[in-house]
Amino acid sequence: MRRMISLVAATGAVIGAVAVTGADRAYATSTTSLRLSGGPTLEIPRTWRVHRSGDQVHVVTGACAKPKSHYFEPRCQGFWVMGAKTLKTGGEGFRRYNPVDGPFYPAVDVAPCPTDPKLGHVLGKAVAVGHRNIGEGHKAHYRVWPGRCVTYDDATEKSTFRQREWYLPKERLLIVDQWATPGLATVLRNATWKS
Repeated sequence: MRRMISLVAATGAVIGAVAVTGADRAYATSTTSLRLSGGPTLEIPRTWRVHRSGDQVHVVTGACAKPKSHYFEPRCQGFWVMGAKTLKTGGEGFRRYNPVDGPFYPAVDVAPCPTDPKLGHVLGKAVAVGHRNIGEGHKAHYRVWPGRCVTYDDATEKSTFRQREWYLPKERLLIVDQWATPGLATVLRNATWKS
């Protein structure tokens, strides 16, 4: 009987070890690397889909009918990474983007609300201002801009959202998220940089 219990215990330990190793392997294969030009490498979930166009990267994290569309495409869950060329006209009125002057908003008119194309969106004054790490030793300017989705005729507020921005001035790289993407802050904090 003791021999049988020892054999079962030993078998259980091996099976347990295999199960843990399998879980680690499954976790390791559940992410993929996203290398950003002149910047960090992000480990993102494999379920997130990456679309590149010029110096813009659109990472689609949920529902999106037109993932290869422009920045203001409504109902397209995800976040954007903008490079230096895009930032030259990334401020309101197509001015150069500068987080001190205002949010990323490359338009002169009212753009569609992220969640509903029948509404326009208006961004207010930043409610969070500071710095956040993007990988070790790289601090990004961090801002959170409150957004209101309003009717076009009389500006009645129908819903709200927040536009989070991480800006690396040296690399001229901006990450913009209007969808409160779960896990994005952690992905950015754990970014790696080529040495």
